[in-house]
Amino acid sequence: MTRLALLGGLYSNDRALAAALADIARHGVDATYCLGDLGAFGPHPDRVYPLLHDAGVLCLQGNYDNSLAGGLADCQCGYTDPRDNHFARISYRYTFGRTSDAHKAWLGTLPFERRLEIEGRRVLLCHGSPRKINEFLWESTSPDQFLAYLLDTAAADVLCVTHTGIKWHRALADGRHVVNVGVLGRPENDGTPAVWYTLLTVDRGRVSAEFVPVAYDYRALAADMDAERLPVEFIETILTGWWTTCLEVLPHKERARGRF
Repeated sequence: MTRLALLGGLYSNDRALAAALADIARHGVDATYCLGDLGAFGPHPDRVYPLLHDAGVLCLQGNYDNSLAGGLADCQCGYTDPRDNHFARISYRYTFGRTSDAHKAWLGTLPFERRLEIEGRRVLLCHGSPRKINEFLWESTSPDQFLAYLLDTAAADVLCVTHTGIKWHRALADGRHVVNVGVLGRPENDGTPAVWYTLLTVDRGRVSAEFVPVAYDYRALAADMDAERLPVEFIETILTGWWTTCLEVLPHKERARGRF
């Protein structure tokens, strides 16, 4: 049996990251991977890096990391709505200005994907999708035929992604799997302050995904954000579990589950 811990976007949430790493240590995993977007949204982005290094987490580049490393003008988040992009610009400017040059350089060394072979199963880890770093793979708009096409073109049996901020798992009829591991950095628009990581297990060729909730001191994070003068909309999400930004990108079914 092989078990991996998979972290989605950290979004500078060092408090949730520390709590998740402590929980992962109790599970005795074989390796821990972060699928990108180490910065964004939260305060003090440089605080996540020592935690990742000390725990030996293997990281990928997400769109945010690629932008920070390249000194780009925006986060490449993939939004089209003006309000979404307004808040994305605030978040990116803050994160870019407070991420050290050394950490930006390190982000540029990270791979865009990682391929593993576990008990004959080809596992592909990437950020948005195999074809685009900022593609949103939503559960409601990803039919099985489309997921099978992605797996075929990527030559994978198991595909693990993040970027959307909302976790889900689909087992296809042919035995292949697609897992959106969610994100660790902010709640997933479900009205609770908990955040999530994923345990991926391959046992005698059988694949399973367990979504693990992480309780952490979200009130302290909100206080950190307030002290850094981050938008009150971001702070409200941390405190309530409901998204107040990045709403227009949500498909109808995903948005209908939220408050706004």
